[in-house]
This record gives sequence, C-alpha cells and structure tokens, in this order.
Amino acid sequence: MNPILKMALRRAKPGTGSSNEFLDRRTALQPVPDLSTILGTIPWVLVGGIAIRAYMPERITFDVDVVIHEKHELRARKAFISAGYVVTGDLSIGGFSVRQENQIDTPVIDVLVSHASWLREALAHPEHDAAGLPVIPRPYLMLMKMEAGRERDLSDVKRMLRDTPQSERSSTHALISRHTPEMVEDYEALIQLANIEFGSPR
Repeated sequence: MNPILKMALRRAKPGTGSSNEFLDRRTALQPVPDLSTILGTIPWVLVGGIAIRAYMPERITFDVDVVIHEKHELRARKAFISAGYVVTGDLSIGGFSVRQENQIDTPVIDVLVSHASWLREALAHPEHDAAGLPVIPRPYLMLMKMEAGRERDLSDVKRMLRDTPQSERSSTHALISRHTPEMVEDYEALIQLANIEFGSPR
C-alpha cells in the first residue's frame, strides 16, 4: 500500500472532513479556450486539476489539461497552430503543451495523448462541468489520479469518493482491477478514508 495512505489510515478520525456546504459547491470560474472550435471533430475531455470541478469544489490551476487519443496527436498539433497557438514543449508522459502566440498571460494547454484501452469509452461518454464542457467521467479521472500517485491526487480521489454512490464505487473498483490491479489496495484504502471523514455515500 502507498505509504501516504498507510499513514493517513492510522491518523484519520471520524468527522474530520470539510463542511458539506463547501464540498457541495460546483463552479467553473477558470476560463477555458473554445477547444471544440479549435479541435473540431477530434474527441477530447478535460482531465487533471481543472476536471475535478465537475465533482468537487473548483481549484484554480495554472494550466488546462485535456486528453485525446494518440492517433489524433498530429491533427491536434496542426489544429492548434492554425488557431494561433505555438507548441511550447512535449510532455514526458506523452503529448504536448501549447500557448496562444504572443499571449503570455493566457493559460498553457497541456494536451495529453494516450492509447489506454479505456480511453475510447471515456471519450464517448463524458460528464460535463458547470460551464457545460466535456469532462472525463469520474471513474477514469480517479484512475488517472491514482496512476499519478501524488499526495494531492490521492486527496482528490478521496474527496471525489464522498459523492460517489456505492454502485459507481463498485464499477470503479472493477475498472481499476482490470487495468491497474496493483492499485486496488490503494483504492480500497481511499474508500476507507472517505468513509471515515465524510461518512458512507449518500
């Protein structure tokens, strides 16, 4: 088990989560460029820090993360360049970053590319945030954040679990078991922590 989760399980106490009023808040304050116009028919969804605003209180980030299938990477690069963006670098996890040309105060857009077996399903059935933008479904976002494994990502998963019904918790468990079985124990620990802090799912 992840050592951070082991420590959290030892220290967690019932009723120590944030207030329900705060956790029920859903906003879309951070602006996102018109990616549908830029990318056209290329399927995309928001991921990363900006995507969590569909499932928990918004946290302002310094970039906008999206994911597309790797077969569309070249088309996406050309589409951004045609829309007045410049490619500022490649991502170590696969993909590239772009920014509007001569607009240093605009957000960086990180375009993640993936060939994960679950990606087609995630792109075909997005959720939507308060601004109506397509967001990766919660089970896949939790999977991605657990793969990232940073403390903040694990905390995000725990908070998202607060409002995840039991049926979706079970289907997410099956998703993780199928694609990343080594993370099942960590997922189960996060469920325990969510139940301790926020109570059983409503």
